[in-house]
Amino acid sequence: MLYYLALEFRDYFSVLNVFTYHTVRAGGAALTGFAVCLLIGPLVIRWLRMLKVGQFIRKEHVANLHELHKGKAGTPTMGGSLIIISTVLTLLLWGRLTNTVLLVALGVLCAMGAVGFIDDFIKLRRRQNMGLSARAKFVGQIAVGLALGAYAFFNPITTSAVTVSSADFDDWGAFVRAFHKEGSNGNPRAAALFWEGLDPGLQQLIGEVVSDSERMRQLRPELLGSINRVLQDGRALEELEAFERYPLSQEGQELLTTDAASLKPEQRQRLNRLLFEAAFPGLVDASPANPHTKVNLPGFKDILIPLGVFYILFVLLIIVATSNAVNLTDGLDGLAIGASIVSVLAFTGIAYVVSRADWSDYLFLTHVPEASELTVFGAALLGTGLGFLWFNAHPAEVFMGDTGSLALGGAIGTMAILTKQELLLLVVGGIFVLEAGSVILQVASYKLRGKRVFRMAPLHHHFELMGWSESKVTVRFWILALVFALMSLATLKLR
Repeated sequence: MLYYLALEFRDYFSVLNVFTYHTVRAGGAALTGFAVCLLIGPLVIRWLRMLKVGQFIRKEHVANLHELHKGKAGTPTMGGSLIIISTVLTLLLWGRLTNTVLLVALGVLCAMGAVGFIDDFIKLRRRQNMGLSARAKFVGQIAVGLALGAYAFFNPITTSAVTVSSADFDDWGAFVRAFHKEGSNGNPRAAALFWEGLDPGLQQLIGEVVSDSERMRQLRPELLGSINRVLQDGRALEELEAFERYPLSQEGQELLTTDAASLKPEQRQRLNRLLFEAAFPGLVDASPANPHTKVNLPGFKDILIPLGVFYILFVLLIIVATSNAVNLTDGLDGLAIGASIVSVLAFTGIAYVVSRADWSDYLFLTHVPEASELTVFGAALLGTGLGFLWFNAHPAEVFMGDTGSLALGGAIGTMAILTKQELLLLVVGGIFVLEAGSVILQVASYKLRGKRVFRMAPLHHHFELMGWSESKVTVRFWILALVFALMSLATLKLR
């Protein structure tokens, strides 16, 4: 809301212009989310107590663990609704709700929260610790995962197929010299089409530095930004005959034979990029088709794993795995929400980086312009998470339940997908990987060997039964979560 008010009235009150910056709105969203959560938290907890939405503690697993946790019986659950409500209210105030990336992330948060809410509600009705069947819960998670996967496949959010970066030029100096010579002389006409789209001041500056390699290198960010703006405005499509003597790829030929009126904006931009490559043969690297279905290997700038249509199933796997991993981690006061806050913080920073063309180019990351609004989403979730931790810290006044754990897991997985850092999720959410991995290892070992690896899984219960206090387990797992997040951020530079 504040974003649109700023656009409407900034000509009258210039101070309102600050609300058009996503960094300002991200800071405001974090503070507002925290404040809203603290404000409505007691009301929500009181409401849950009135409904008698209390946690049931099962006795049949491990007697010692039941003895440790029996005091938690009756503590209100379904507290994840507090996180979701606070986040939605915060984003209504600070978000730019026409941004598709923001809407997708918010949609997944609410949809996964709805699946968890149904599970928690059934537990309430049955007065026991068993809600939805495993199959029914998976159906809900799969439905959300498939919907997100289909969206990501058919609606590319990246611009790496329609813009250029430093990695696309093997010899930057040779390209600039050719661009200046051929463009400014109007020969061939294909290069001139792109040259004419540049600002006259920039054209003059290029002429002054074309013989100075160091100054050309310093000019690179500005020139790349200008070229990308030209590529996205479809200038070359106005005079296609200029490209008749240049060979185009099969993809380019197919786009050329398509009725121009039926081309989607992203298809027109893609064709423009292919024409740019044709105008400078040997100087601009060929761009891959469908980069949004390719997965980057963390730590490597040139290794992309092509998945094609299987990218939909890959997204499905991420959503199901992440939501269940967070759900498994939610066993101690403050544990899951604390680890989630760290993961959200890491991906909020990553979202800011990939939303900037200059930083993405410098770090060889996929540029996702609309991810700028994902920083506002992440900041809002960070603030509400801290607010929830206020009530969930030991001894907890409320538990998040599946409503919160599935929603948070879905949101974290979605942030990884929308920032095109899918595999980095394994490092950012390392604590969730350990928790889920301990369950898989425990079950596999017991079925294959008849022996258990841990005293109890998930892993946090193993350390409890070793004699660690609940608070010690929680804080030490928070420390590990922070270490994993720092490791993930380091891989952005070590490529």
